[in-house]
Amino acid sequence: MSRPILEVIALDAQDARAAEAGGADRLELVTDMAADGLTPSLETFAEIRAAVSIPLRVMLRTAAGFGTGGAPGLDALCERAGRLRAAGADEFVLGFLDTVGQPDLSAVHALTDRLAGCSWTFHRAIDRAVDRPELRRRLAEHAGLDTYLTAGSPFGVDEGLPVLRDEAARGAKAEPGYEPRLMAGGGLRLDHVPELLAVGVSAFHIGGAARESGWSTPVRSAAVRTWRAALDA
Repeated sequence: MSRPILEVIALDAQDARAAEAGGADRLELVTDMAADGLTPSLETFAEIRAAVSIPLRVMLRTAAGFGTGGAPGLDALCERAGRLRAAGADEFVLGFLDTVGQPDLSAVHALTDRLAGCSWTFHRAIDRAVDRPELRRRLAEHAGLDTYLTAGSPFGVDEGLPVLRDEAARGAKAEPGYEPRLMAGGGLRLDHVPELLAVGVSAFHIGGAARESGWSTPVRSAAVRTWRAALDA
């Protein structure tokens, strides 16, 4: 069995280098964590890509929440996705819900059409969906979708542990809609790791946990190294 994946949020090249040095397997690139993570600039992507050799996934999101801002917002996001793809980005993070909490399939299709051949994560929008199994069913076999980033609950991993256990079990059985990798993130703590590993969760996502004191401070290699050791224990 391959070792668990550790993904770390990076805001800039300094974060990226520290995360790689600490043992991160992959980065999630975002800007503006006050809005829970938006699409970084082309310049930031280029700087980070040049700074590290590990894979990175670029957030596709231009406003807080899980909508696209209507047709104009979606058009602008598709244009940015195309530019990032042309600049060399080949892995992405996205996720959209409509006004009643169902997956916004038109937005997902519009973006992933621009990203043909790319792998992507459906992010924590799943934790706000009105019907998680139905979301998974409707996205099943969607090209490129290989990961769900989820806490199991909009309130974080503490509340979501029962859901994560259930979805890990369904993934182990390869139930339709549960084949993508389950990545735990959102209020994730080191003390969650043993139970999550035991039930078969094989990927972990951290942001603030890799920093000294919040988003105003950079990623610390030592903090990432602590998580790496916990996952490899």
